[in-house]
Amino acid sequence: MIIKTKQAILASEITDPLIFKERRKIIKAMMATLVAGTGIASSLADTDNSIWSGLPKGEFSNDSLMPTPAEIVKNYTNYYEFTFNKKDATKLAQSLPTDPWSVEISGEVETPGNYYLEDILRQQTLQEYIYRFRCVEAWSMVVPWVGFSLGSLLKKAKPLSTANFVKFTSVYRPEVMPNQLNKKMLDWPYVEGLRMDEAMHPLTILAVGMYGDTMPKQNGAPLRLVVPWKYGFKNIKAIVKIELLKRPPTTTWNKFAPLEYGFYANINPAVAHPRWSQSSERQLGSGLFTPRRETEIFNGYGEQVASLYNNMDLRHFF
Repeated sequence: MIIKTKQAILASEITDPLIFKERRKIIKAMMATLVAGTGIASSLADTDNSIWSGLPKGEFSNDSLMPTPAEIVKNYTNYYEFTFNKKDATKLAQSLPTDPWSVEISGEVETPGNYYLEDILRQQTLQEYIYRFRCVEAWSMVVPWVGFSLGSLLKKAKPLSTANFVKFTSVYRPEVMPNQLNKKMLDWPYVEGLRMDEAMHPLTILAVGMYGDTMPKQNGAPLRLVVPWKYGFKNIKAIVKIELLKRPPTTTWNKFAPLEYGFYANINPAVAHPRWSQSSERQLGSGLFTPRRETEIFNGYGEQVASLYNNMDLRHFF
């Protein structure tokens, strides 16, 4: 893994300008190399073609789930840095530069550093994870993510025994994110957090794509968190910093409205949101007359994660 130091020369200063401008295609070519061992033949000439189809399945990926139509998922997303309108986020998010991209890893680790995303990916095994996704607003969908285990990345940073929590920070670009510029509603940049054992669980991933292709900007490109047993607001987008901490971090929505957005935010049909029930959910793309789905504890992943909370009262730690 290559660490960018304070003295590092910018890629644009040492790379042929034409190559630098085509960085996304280069990354796609690298991705194809990463999955070449699976026997996949990818066309790199057409960037609209899938580059990750046929990837191995991640642990607990559920092939029996029917993915929500991609066009719905790509055009129905909360991205409050840009807008409070789900549909407008698709257009507005295209202004966010995502190449080059680096992630700072710091805190209670032996090997802190600022790592280019392509260097991180060279050391990871990309897999497909078909997961349920449940929003606190009581709608849900099924998404085939492309990504890798968060725990695998954290292990490479060599966490210290004092690392008890993980803090994630999203990109801060007020020049292209209107609600950051105008300081609307929330304290920016967006911050989320997990307990260390939650972060290391094999269900928890960092996603770089979905539906067999690179992650759309409105869905959190180029790197986002996916924790399928927690409400959607925990799944932070456009991550630029990961910090391992001794104590729990102050997270954005929990700070804004602690009675509505808990730090744990585990999906629990028995614990209502202060303004609506969480006992059922509207499935996006399921049809106007399709009955609401009954919400499952931990979003249906209780068998895998319930043991993380054996000593906690599930009624009181939304």
